[in-house]
Amino acid sequence: MRPLRYSINLTLDGCCHHEGVSTDEELHRHAAENIARADALLFGRVTYRMMEEAFRPPVQTGVVPDWMEPWMLPFARTIDAAKKYVVSNTLAQVDWNAELLRGDLAEAVRQLKQQPGNGLFTGGVTLPKALAELDLIDEYEFIVHPRLAGHGPTLFAGLPAGIDLKLVGRHEFGGGAVALRYEPRR
Repeated sequence: MRPLRYSINLTLDGCCHHEGVSTDEELHRHAAENIARADALLFGRVTYRMMEEAFRPPVQTGVVPDWMEPWMLPFARTIDAAKKYVVSNTLAQVDWNAELLRGDLAEAVRQLKQQPGNGLFTGGVTLPKALAELDLIDEYEFIVHPRLAGHGPTLFAGLPAGIDLKLVGRHEFGGGAVALRYEPRR
């Protein structure tokens, strides 16, 4: 069975808004490696659209936006090439190497996990909360940045029951962020 891995950046006070943290070349390389080791990405509508808006144009058009550093291009190429599944009841269609997942979320994700391969990767906030509630996430990676945001959304707000995790890996980045990898205690 393919594992479903989840990764997200957050601040020390738990803010998980993408503008609450800053990334660098090492963090982008880490994210590209995470995506490259997955057979497919599993996104909700918001994360899919955010990633598509940010990283599709440079690869497709060759025009790099002013905000994008040259070291971000390998990540853009990696996410552009990745197979994507998008969970949405509101989108009528998707492209960018993606297909919509509709119907029963638990059943659809279980079917994806049962296919042969190296694993699936997810990010974002809303969809991973639903996946955690269904006990479908096999590995959690929290990349904790040395920053206090003081505002913004936090992870797993409203989770109906706690999930016990065990630490299985740790990596310190040069800029001070720490990646903590956990597996559920099942």
